[in-house]
Amino acid sequence: MKIALIGYGKMGKAIEQIALQQGHEVVLRLDVNNPEEFTAANLQKADVAIEFTRPETAFENLQKCLEAGVPVVVGTTGWLHRLEDAKVICTQHQGALFHSSNYSVGVNIFFAVNRFLAQMMNGHPQYEVRMAETHHTQKLDAPSGTAITLAEGILENLKRKTNWVNQPTEEAEELSILSYRVDPAPGTHEVYYESAIDTIEIRHTAHSREGFASGAMQAALWLVGKKGVFGMADLLGF
Repeated sequence: MKIALIGYGKMGKAIEQIALQQGHEVVLRLDVNNPEEFTAANLQKADVAIEFTRPETAFENLQKCLEAGVPVVVGTTGWLHRLEDAKVICTQHQGALFHSSNYSVGVNIFFAVNRFLAQMMNGHPQYEVRMAETHHTQKLDAPSGTAITLAEGILENLKRKTNWVNQPTEEAEELSILSYRVDPAPGTHEVYYESAIDTIEIRHTAHSREGFASGAMQAALWLVGKKGVFGMADLLGF
């Protein structure tokens, strides 16, 4: 498979390493140093594009891929307020778009456990829920996309919470997410249910970027030949 890497930072290089180990070819590497190479003709040399850049550029990047007829896997977070626009563009060009707040298989299992636990906690109002997430200082968005996905899973299943806030809160209907930025920290996400007598805690800690890069490669392989908008639930089946 021929791959275009949009974003050639730490994640892009981690993906490249796995791609080469699996026998694939990277035909295009794009970053801030060579924007002139970001053309439809160059994109079309690839079977699939994998995008890990910045929130403010992700939408434009995926749009270029879809307009060029190239399936695109987007790993950048912080742009999902434009997801509906992306779906329209994908449909217009009969393209393929794969997006996720986190490509780690372990994190997606964590998402499922989080939803199930929130549903169970509906019958136990004595437990107050809160969240925390920790990333390296180069992480631009706060809370992380993964934390937002976890929060949405709680809000969808725990009736006493209606919205999340990225700060401590005393409001009963609000879900607090605290964000910490320290080095080195690939990513830790924690959900706490606390009562006067005990605490239930679930946590996922990433030890390296390899899990994210491997998942992105798995998504890219799966996406080729498909049409539509997909996520990790489609890939993993839960």
